[in-house]
Amino acid sequence: MLHEYRDIITHMKENEAANAHFLKIFDRHNELDDKITKGENGDMPLTDAELETLKKEKLLLKDEAYGMILKYKKEHNL
Repeated sequence: MLHEYRDIITHMKENEAANAHFLKIFDRHNELDDKITKGENGDMPLTDAELETLKKEKLLLKDEAYGMILKYKKEHNL
């Protein structure tokens, strides 16, 4: 997720207490990514509607994480 911000994400992860919500979003995004991949590969039975719902949730989390990254970047002059 947001590979171009890998350094900032690492910085945020190092400060877990201040960024607990970000870490929760990050973990949930990765969990959804795994489920979506398994569903698309046929390793997990999911309907098209279920896949679409998972993808929408993943995108919302990515948008929220992106906003948090930009805010953190600005606040820490990164």
